[in-house]
Amino acid sequence: SLEAKLRDSPDSELLRDILQKTVKHPVCVKHPPSVKYARCFLSELIKKHEAVHTEPLDELYEALAETLMAEESPQGHRSYLLPSEGSVTLSESTAIISHGTTGLVTWDAALYLAEWAIENPAAFTDRTVLELGSGAGLTGLAICKMCRPRAYIFSDCHSRVLEQLRGNVLLNGLSLEADITANLDSPRVTVAQLDWDVTTVHQLSAFQPDVVIAADVLYCPEAIVSLVGVLRRLAACREHQRAPEVYVAFTIRNPETCQLFTTELGRAGIRWEAEPRHDQKLFPYEEHLEMAILNLTL
Repeated sequence: SLEAKLRDSPDSELLRDILQKTVKHPVCVKHPPSVKYARCFLSELIKKHEAVHTEPLDELYEALAETLMAEESPQGHRSYLLPSEGSVTLSESTAIISHGTTGLVTWDAALYLAEWAIENPAAFTDRTVLELGSGAGLTGLAICKMCRPRAYIFSDCHSRVLEQLRGNVLLNGLSLEADITANLDSPRVTVAQLDWDVTTVHQLSAFQPDVVIAADVLYCPEAIVSLVGVLRRLAACREHQRAPEVYVAFTIRNPETCQLFTTELGRAGIRWEAEPRHDQKLFPYEEHLEMAILNLTL
């Protein structure tokens, strides 16, 4: 435990190291997390330090003082370090539900799918990827940085989510397709408005995806029915070509919801199999959550 490590550390070097790797990390300084999060983190760190050491550490209290003087904002940053030593940084809402949507924050299945993609880059390399319900953009940005897709299409239906998505794409050094100064080594990136209930086969066929992915989109029966509907239309797009590979990641919060998804897939004639579970070691996950990825055959 951290307390035991602090107890074994004769001076404050461990705490200084923690500060340098968190709130004083260059990525964190450039793109600070929410004030509330930083304040809670530092308060907890001080509590653990005071439990085992009588000498206060000035740097710790100075960092906390900065957060106490800072103004709260409805937006904050979350940064995730990648195995390549790069990172993905997201501007996110500090509220779970904001502007009438849950799409302005990152959910655990997005992390789970991103980690799976990083472990299986061949599924995306030199291919066109369409993401349904991209939300804050974590999964797609990780794939763009780590898996070398030819093109990547982020999509969502909510205008505020799309606005934040475009900002996060630019924040991570990627260019949107219309940018003539775009880096030729980077994938062609598009952010598209896509309402699953009204989009047509003709509109979907313009994307020509080789791979379709979605994470954390099975949150209610209506969304499941809409998702299966758009998957059926995607299958119809490639009538004389190979259908795209489809990967859907989700957190198993309610077994009935998962059962409804597989039932609806069966009704639509879409076969599925579960991908083997992979280690959750790259990103911070909520504890005790069970997640899965289904590979669908359209």
